[in-house]
Amino acid sequence: MNILDLDRAVIVALGSNLGASEDLLEAALLRLAAEGLPILARSGWWRSAAWPDLTQPAYRNGVAIVETIRDPAAVMETLLAIETALGRRRTTRNAPRTLDLDLIAYGRTILDNPDLTLPHPRAHERRFVMGPLAEIAPGWMHPLLGQTAEVLAGTARVGVDAVAV
Repeated sequence: MNILDLDRAVIVALGSNLGASEDLLEAALLRLAAEGLPILARSGWWRSAAWPDLTQPAYRNGVAIVETIRDPAAVMETLLAIETALGRRRTTRNAPRTLDLDLIAYGRTILDNPDLTLPHPRAHERRFVMGPLAEIAPGWMHPLLGQTAEVLAGTARVGVDAVAV
């Protein structure tokens, strides 16, 4: 896939707020490639306060565009396996985590089922996702909202303190 073909972009958001966050995020990028999801582009790391519980450790976040011929469900399975391999333990919703990998978009695919919703239903509200995405693909167009990553980064209302580090 040509990186400029944003209509086919498979976008993965990465986040961590436990342990050596940037090291874990770098390890996750290596694992993505090793698991058959080579990185076509990646943002720098961003910092933001934890959300919704501001008393938790701050997050490091970023976004990668990967290449794949796998279907969206298989990509999501791979992301979950990488989280587990790198120490993610699921406890309560919004709990601190060593690693969080979200499938933000799979080209222009629109899905809404119990196991996977595409595009990610809340990514457009989160500056810690849209900011890093706008860094590498400002012209990416949200399949449902018809707005670019650059516009969505400017209008996001969650994680508005997110900044590149």
